[in-house]
Amino acid sequence: MRWTIKPKPESKNVDALQKVLNVEPIVANLLLQRGIETYDAAKTFFRPSLKDLHDPFLMKDMDVAVSRIEKALETGENIMVYGDYDVDGTTSVALMSSYLKTRTEFVATYIPDRYDEGYGVSFKGIDFAEDNGFSLIIALDCGVKAIDKVAYANEKGIDFIICDHHRPGAELPKAIAILDPKRDDCAYPYKELCGCGVGFKLIQALASKQGQTAADLTEYLDLVATAIGADIVPITGENRALAYMGLQVINTNPRPGFAAIISEVKKETLTITDVVFTIGPRINAAGRMKHGNYAVTLLTETDPELAKTYAEEIEFFNSDRKETDKRITLEALAQIETNNEQEGFTTVVYHEAWHKGVIGIVASRLIETYYRPTLVFTKSGDRLAASARSISGFDVYNALEACAEHIEQFGGHKYAAGLTLKSENYEAFKQAFEDEVSKTIDRSLLIPEIKIDAQIELADVTSKFHRILKQFAPFGPGNMSPVFMTDNLHDTGYGKCVGEDKSHLRITVTNPERSNKLVCIGFSLGDKLDLITDKKPFSAVYSIDENHWNNQVSLQLKLRDIK
Repeated sequence: MRWTIKPKPESKNVDALQKVLNVEPIVANLLLQRGIETYDAAKTFFRPSLKDLHDPFLMKDMDVAVSRIEKALETGENIMVYGDYDVDGTTSVALMSSYLKTRTEFVATYIPDRYDEGYGVSFKGIDFAEDNGFSLIIALDCGVKAIDKVAYANEKGIDFIICDHHRPGAELPKAIAILDPKRDDCAYPYKELCGCGVGFKLIQALASKQGQTAADLTEYLDLVATAIGADIVPITGENRALAYMGLQVINTNPRPGFAAIISEVKKETLTITDVVFTIGPRINAAGRMKHGNYAVTLLTETDPELAKTYAEEIEFFNSDRKETDKRITLEALAQIETNNEQEGFTTVVYHEAWHKGVIGIVASRLIETYYRPTLVFTKSGDRLAASARSISGFDVYNALEACAEHIEQFGGHKYAAGLTLKSENYEAFKQAFEDEVSKTIDRSLLIPEIKIDAQIELADVTSKFHRILKQFAPFGPGNMSPVFMTDNLHDTGYGKCVGEDKSHLRITVTNPERSNKLVCIGFSLGDKLDLITDKKPFSAVYSIDENHWNNQVSLQLKLRDIK
């Protein structure tokens, strides 16, 4: 692991912020690293509010989208709400359809089949709309590149409104309106909304015409917070306010679908991390293993008993998903070793029988082992389909763009993308991707990096400090949980490996001054035990956490690495 300490802000800025906020220098340091330089910025950061949200009409085409939807509501048109099969897509569809159903009965949902139709807007979905008399499609979390699909719909007299957050291509579809903050011609102040976030801005705009504010739409924020966490968008600016308020809904008044999922979680208050690893995978499992419709049905159900039944179905899909991705990961690792492909700059594997629904998870698992930009391919009809995942600091989307001559279709983000290609182009693409990455990647990125916010002393880790750090939440990209480093630590002599396979490290640390003692847990750090035996001094990188045991709460350090 590479340990990188973030640059210290200028001392004069730390002093100024410390005085105006009446906080310790380390707190001022952490805030400045996050771009918070004034009292007002700190107030917004520590007390997120729906009043912080931007006017939705600042988004390009919002006025056009609202006018078209209002016309459809007034004339009783049939509206189809169309979305992708992942968490962002299904929560978006649940949000938009739930809101529209408060204003019209002529609304239905459509999620494409992952295996039959693939990602995004499909011809089959448009045919379904035509056959069933839908004259308006609102597409969420997809559509900004669906030029041919939207043209096909136009020929059939079906209008499209697109709510997307992916990077547009050089040409935009001929839709009635395209809401996407990443459009070059869109001046919306915040560019990092997820698909569900863009959908929320649309219902915020629609509601404003009814004299309502964002506060009147609070019930939808559990969906938005879940999408923000699961889609790994920055939890900054507007996303921070939406995630913060959405977590309050999840923890106090969740919709029946969420309540059914989290009823088994023995935790008093869910964090965004809990949402990402508890709710997100279960919603995703429906689209991965069966069909995304199951997720939308669960998320829109208002009867708690029915929601419980639907949640049990999804729990079964999630168990199946876990077993499948574990098996395929082992097969992929074996393939890499058999072909002796550990030494390149990329990891690209393929098997025609791998389950398309889990190849993205498998790609992430492979990065845990080899830490390279990774693609996992499987057979999809008469084509090969892949999920791409990247490492911190490397833009896999740009790398794929450079290999476009070998690809039929691709889309995604800096760190995650999907693509399809003809099977005869696989080897040429694999070599082109390796060549492109080897030419463009900074070699240091191939060693996993731990970014350290600050070096502190063990005596700085107090309950008061931790209470302040908890107010930095919700954590995520752009506002990660603070990570600290401390030198000259010693184990008190009782360090040991724990866990079923003894792969985790549990130690109690102190320093030469013995100012205090703290329990540390280091997951997957069992092989570091010899570094701390015999009270040898060592340095540690960690975050500050709570340990809940026998109704007692105590501070503990969550170790990231030791040297």
